[in-house]
Amino acid sequence: MALIVQKYGGTSVANLNRIHEVAKRVARNVDRGDDIIVVLSAMSGATDNLINMANQITESPERRELDVLMATGEQTTAALLAITLISMGYPAQSLLGYQAEVRTNGDHCNARIIDIGAHRITDLIRQRKIVVVAGFQGCDSDGNITTLGRGGSDTTAVAIAAAAKADLCEIYTDVDGIFTTDPNICKKAGKLDFISYDEILEMASLGAKVLQIRSVEFAKKYNVPVHVRSSFNEKEGTMVVNEYDGMEKIVVSGVTCNKNQACITLRKVPDQPGVSAKIFTPLAKEGIQVDMIIQNTRSNGMTDVTFTVARLDFKRAVDISERIVKEIGGETVRTAHEIAKVSVTGVGMKNHSGVAATMFDALAAENINIRLISTSEIRISCVVLEKYAELAVRVLHSAFGLDQKSEFNGADA
Repeated sequence: MALIVQKYGGTSVANLNRIHEVAKRVARNVDRGDDIIVVLSAMSGATDNLINMANQITESPERRELDVLMATGEQTTAALLAITLISMGYPAQSLLGYQAEVRTNGDHCNARIIDIGAHRITDLIRQRKIVVVAGFQGCDSDGNITTLGRGGSDTTAVAIAAAAKADLCEIYTDVDGIFTTDPNICKKAGKLDFISYDEILEMASLGAKVLQIRSVEFAKKYNVPVHVRSSFNEKEGTMVVNEYDGMEKIVVSGVTCNKNQACITLRKVPDQPGVSAKIFTPLAKEGIQVDMIIQNTRSNGMTDVTFTVARLDFKRAVDISERIVKEIGGETVRTAHEIAKVSVTGVGMKNHSGVAATMFDALAAENINIRLISTSEIRISCVVLEKYAELAVRVLHSAFGLDQKSEFNGADA
């Protein structure tokens, strides 16, 4: 007997038929003797419909009330699943975020979990009830309903698994697991049996849309095993776990692509202490997240500073940069928004050489020019023109032997 948290995404509970299928899957686990906590997203498209209704009233809905509105999506699916399970003869009880003691800060529409009491959940488990929790939501210290931002139900599930000391957290979605790259870009993508917390953190931050970053951070911090799998079949998915020796044999685990990028260069700014702070502090104060930063030193005490931001923040970042370049005595601001970031990730990079050389050679062979490069211990990222992004993914997927899921010998590169 195990305590398992199961989280079902929007496509898994898209209608009453799908909710009934989820109920049957939960029932099978209970019949095997497992204790089950279910965390649910809203029905597919429900949250967007709620936001659209609010936007029809005003372009800037009050964020506290928007949270109250959006939370009803998960409340609906939680109640419907509990009703379904009870009708099948399985004792179940639904809980909203505040009833499950999901305590957050007061940042409406993007709150962060501070603590989960889990007392009520564990009491219900002791009564042998299936606990159905509305994901994506909690409450702040003043009792206001809050929501956790896009993908917040993943975070709810992993955080509850940590608080309840669950044996496993299963994330059910509409894909079979985590793949070596996006199957829509590369038909030769393969499903990974295992991936480390650090690898999936890197891949999620680089554009992979499998798990919400904060959910992986919770899983890593509290060592919660996470199983990503499909709710549409019984296949084994991908286990997200701590590193183990076998992982290091595979140098590159995945290739990701993020087209939501734009590039800004401040040309011929003074190369002296404090200039970088004058450039990036105003951007930070406006909540603009800067990704890659490259500095190219020129002669005569001048330098070029290049950085990337999300396209959503591009115009604001350009306006701020144009003001800053005048204030610090720079020459001009140049921009490029038709770019993409292509990355390779793998814990095996720690102990293998030649990964960067293989990546650069593969791109050069296809005449794909690299505009920016950044690295971490387990990741190499290159900025290329957006029109070459998908080709770059396929080329790198092949170059590192992922088409055949073979092992890449980095030492020979």
